[in-house]
Amino acid sequence: MTVKIRLARFGCKHRPFYRVVAADDKSRRDGKQIEVLGFYDPLQGKEDANRVSLKFDRIKYWLSVGAQPTDSVENMLFRAGLIPPKSMVVRGSKNGQQSTNQHVSPITGEILN
Repeated sequence: MTVKIRLARFGCKHRPFYRVVAADDKSRRDGKQIEVLGFYDPLQGKEDANRVSLKFDRIKYWLSVGAQPTDSVENMLFRAGLIPPKSMVVRGSKNGQQSTNQHVSPITGEILN
């Protein structure tokens, strides 16, 4: 069983409210969940403290046992400081010049070897 950390949608039409949940990757978006790990309210102001609430200790546990966050949850966890950013790759230019792919640090912008 593969576990995903993802958003489950609640609320009314045009008034979304999301829970951050740990769920089996084969279950439906709003289906059975293993554990509720927090919530996200996109209608709150960006500076409002009630916009995002996460249980950091439980999220760290699920990440340590191999749960994979979805892209939107991964962005939330990065902003909260729980996970490092994804590594960026510099690709060759489109004008035909050949160059090898190089990994770049997303924080400093330096090329990693």
